Amino acid sequence: MGYVPLGAVFGYLLVQAGAVWWMAPLTSLLVFAGAAQFMAIPMLAAGAPLGSIVLATLIVNLRHVFYGLSLLDKLPQRKLARWYLIWALTDENYSVITTLPAGTSSTRMVAVAMLNHGWWVLGTLLGAAIGLQAPTALTGIDFSLAALFAVLTAEQWRATRRPAPILLALASYGVARWVAPSQALAVAIGLCVVLSAILSRSSSSNNNKSMEAST
Repeated sequence: MGYVPLGAVFGYLLVQAGAVWWMAPLTSLLVFAGAAQFMAIPMLAAGAPLGSIVLATLIVNLRHVFYGLSLLDKLPQRKLARWYLIWALTDENYSVITTLPAGTSSTRMVAVAMLNHGWWVLGTLLGAAIGLQAPTALTGIDFSLAALFAVLTAEQWRATRRPAPILLALASYGVARWVAPSQALAVAIGLCVVLSAILSRSSSSNNNKSMEAST
């Protein structure tokens, strides 16, 4: 149900940016990509071309490729269920699905994704309705997305106690902010992907050497 207030913020901001009310729930129904939807609001308001929005969405959601790779053995075999779960694999759905007990049915995983999708659309619709009635813009509520990711980061830390991913993300954003301030997020995501792949390969190589030494 945490999707409801967050979706409401998106719907509210989109209507306040000048969009017609039905565009908010329609976007959430067809796109269902929270961070990318928030990112698209100022781009739509500024009249950015569709190609630029598509490219920015691809970059922001590039992390979902790695989400999917880690779930290949858990995805449903039925085509319709499999494709829906791939499409609906948001940060929150991934967090929930990866904590489900081993042997959880594909029907339950799809039901979780559909439930979250429904909450998101409902929240967006409520936010759009509020945006139509609000006389002035409520500044600062868009920070709820940053707050959500802060909570997810804290939960990941509590679950793994591994400082490396957090430090890597902070360092990547620091470099990106210095090199390309206007595209800091996209550059930081790219750096994180590249550095994570390098560190993962190095870790695998060290593990293989350790196994060879022990044998």
